[in-house]
Amino acid sequence: MAVGRESDMAPAGDVLIAGAGPTGLMLAGDLAAAGVRCTVLERRAGELNLTRAFGVHARTLELLDARGVAEELVRTGRRVRSLRLLRSVSFDLSVLPGRFPYVLITPQYETERVLAERALAAGARISWGTELTGLEQDAAGVDVRVRDAGGGERTLRAAYLVGADGARSTVRRLLGMPFPGHAAVRSMMLADVRLTAPPREAPAVGAVGDALALVVPFGDGWYRVVAWNRHHQAPDSEPVRMDELRETARRALGTDFGMHDPRWTSRFHSDERQVPAYRRGRVLLAGDAAHVHSPVGGQGMNLGVQDAANLGWKLAAELHGWAPPGLLDSYHDERHPVGRAVLRGSGAALRAALVEPRALRAAQVPIARLAAGFRPVARRLAGAVSGIDIRYPAPPGAHRLAGRRAPDVPLAGERGRLYEALRDGRFVLVVAANDRAVTYLATKRWADRVRCAVAGGATRTTALVRPDGYIAWATDETAPDRRAAAIREALTRWCGAPAEFPTHERRA
Repeated sequence: MAVGRESDMAPAGDVLIAGAGPTGLMLAGDLAAAGVRCTVLERRAGELNLTRAFGVHARTLELLDARGVAEELVRTGRRVRSLRLLRSVSFDLSVLPGRFPYVLITPQYETERVLAERALAAGARISWGTELTGLEQDAAGVDVRVRDAGGGERTLRAAYLVGADGARSTVRRLLGMPFPGHAAVRSMMLADVRLTAPPREAPAVGAVGDALALVVPFGDGWYRVVAWNRHHQAPDSEPVRMDELRETARRALGTDFGMHDPRWTSRFHSDERQVPAYRRGRVLLAGDAAHVHSPVGGQGMNLGVQDAANLGWKLAAELHGWAPPGLLDSYHDERHPVGRAVLRGSGAALRAALVEPRALRAAQVPIARLAAGFRPVARRLAGAVSGIDIRYPAPPGAHRLAGRRAPDVPLAGERGRLYEALRDGRFVLVVAANDRAVTYLATKRWADRVRCAVAGGATRTTALVRPDGYIAWATDETAPDRRAAAIREALTRWCGAPAEFPTHERRA
């Protein structure tokens, strides 16, 4: 069937998002909540009760908390306060700051459900059974060709297109963008099973050079098993046999925990790849469409959700007409280095776990155990894997807090916390109690983009917190006039040109 002519183009909203996984759904919810029309295109005909990802890290939970849905997701899973490295080394997540000092183990479909419900409630559309088949862009927008489940084709027009359609991204392919890298590990086995004798500690992790196994509880009687057998590197199309799964687990963990009754199995290979640029014109890439890496640390889904949190408010600012120059380009500038760091770190951890000479593996254990037991090192490991320590670049001479994650400080004068104040999608200017008069005129000119909140406790630092929970700017200036001038300058730089004062205020 011929694609519709330009005059027949169906309206789709300001942003089209390819892919209804966690990345696409997070982005759709953020855009819709900001008043941006958006449609998610998903080639699956409906939701599937299958999952690959199962760990939601602390920083992702904070971002979901800033959207009012973290507690609902937490209720679906199990909190794990330590992560195991190798077979006998673990590090403590309870050292992390914030309300979520753990990794939440829950099936990916629960994360998708929570994010889909939020997106739909905010006004986003999800078009199931819709496959993206082509795209063209110009200076004003993107034309996207799609095919529905019945074979009908049409063209949709949008201001921007975001490819959140996974490692085999159609959007990336249609753009002709390279995806350089290599296969990190082949023939990984996945299975959801029942266990006769569940492990006492969860998750259970083991690696012995020629075998690797991970057993994670979902909390409902089902367990996810991830296993790798160096001696059987089968293609992804080959079914997973339970006898191989059990035997691999016994080699890596010393037991197979009585695995039985699999409800789902799959085989896949894990690559380490990243696109050179996250943006090309009016098309952007996020999540696995932009980067894939080793599964060690369970950071993949989290990385994509955090991509979406960074991108959403910037796209909304661009579409609402107040984005300062370069804001949308900063999506690549900030997120590409984060993706590269995760790719390198998880890859190094995987290679360490699978190193073959037994003597070398044995030597790793005391070194790793010593490092994990040294509190500063353990805290750094926990901060890296959880995403808590992500820091974005700040300009020379910026305040020491610029680019850092904003802590969830209590607010005075109102019941709540900073991350509750972020739930309306605006910047939050956090000031000391005696600063309200100083910031009044500055903030009301940006009222559609900024809200002012008074920090609880004694503080002299004034901070402008971005909608994604990172500190854009801060000052310790105490002189009222200089502080007010600095605030106005920061608001102009980050939130665009201010609205004009009403006539009566100009006269005043």
